[in-house]
Amino acid sequence: MYEIILSLTKPEALASLLVAVAVFGTMVTMFMPYLQGNKLETRLKSVSMQREKLRKQNRAALENKKGLRRKDDSTIGEISSRLNLAKALEDPNLQDTLNKAGMRGPGPVSAFYFARMTLPFVGMLVVFVYVFFINDFGFQPMMKYGSLLFGAAAGFYAPNLYVSNLAQKRQKSIMRAFPDALDMLLICVEAGMSIELGFHKVSQEIGSASPELAEEFGLTVAELSYLPERRQAYENLAKRTGHEGVKAVCMALGQAERYGTPLGDALRVMAKENREMRMSEAEKKAAALPAKLTVPMIVFFLPVLFLVVLGPAYIKFQKMQSKNDAVPAVTTEQRTNDRRSDAGGLIGIDPRIEVSVLA
Repeated sequence: MYEIILSLTKPEALASLLVAVAVFGTMVTMFMPYLQGNKLETRLKSVSMQREKLRKQNRAALENKKGLRRKDDSTIGEISSRLNLAKALEDPNLQDTLNKAGMRGPGPVSAFYFARMTLPFVGMLVVFVYVFFINDFGFQPMMKYGSLLFGAAAGFYAPNLYVSNLAQKRQKSIMRAFPDALDMLLICVEAGMSIELGFHKVSQEIGSASPELAEEFGLTVAELSYLPERRQAYENLAKRTGHEGVKAVCMALGQAERYGTPLGDALRVMAKENREMRMSEAEKKAAALPAKLTVPMIVFFLPVLFLVVLGPAYIKFQKMQSKNDAVPAVTTEQRTNDRRSDAGGLIGIDPRIEVSVLA
């Protein structure tokens, strides 16, 4: 053992060891890139596989919900197609309004046109029965027939009002949860997720706060999966929501996709702006509250206030009146005797003695 150690301390042995280490390092340096593989290619491959998986899941979900149908096979759809109501009662903004209200597919379109055709006759019938048989309000014959036209017009525009109200309620629900959704999307993107996986994760988490926003994000994930350009999916999201805050976010995402700007910075700024926008909307509602409370205060609060303030005084006045009514009435003769007694007492003469005055 000692001899081996002595042999290693010789200059020739040390030089051999150094040459062997150098050769080994050179070989490792030359062949290490071939052994490691391409991490970027592996990452891109996993992302594409995940995207394909999401594409298949979303298309299967749409097919199960019958969202890809282009023809309405229901009775109302057949009636609308036979009468060609879509051409006779065409509304260019109908599809956008229905999308904002969450009504997709050919079924709501057929139902809308069918309701627009039938409700005017229903409105005329209701007004005719009420005005001619229940209460005519003293109208002249011309006013009665004019009320029929009013009923027809109300029935014609009733579907538009209904869909518009649904769209407004849906928009309010989306905007309440949108800043929080942007914060979660920012966390997902900064954690290394792709934008598709971020939207998919946020749509799962935000469903308890706003099912409408979760549905919109789910559709966006599906469109990001199978549309040729992501910018088109962002534009569709902005059209379906119809809000300026969502449009600004979609524009920022499109620019980040096109020019390669960081998504984290854009999402952080957009989340702050949407949160400030939500706060400004709340401040507007709070500022408009006194004007809105004027009529309810006049109708409901002031009568109760007057009753509370003037009620005790009125009750006290009624008690005083009842006491005055309980006192016995004094006749005129008694009043005259009282006056005579008062006068006699003043001059010292008995009032019961008559004083005769001689001429």
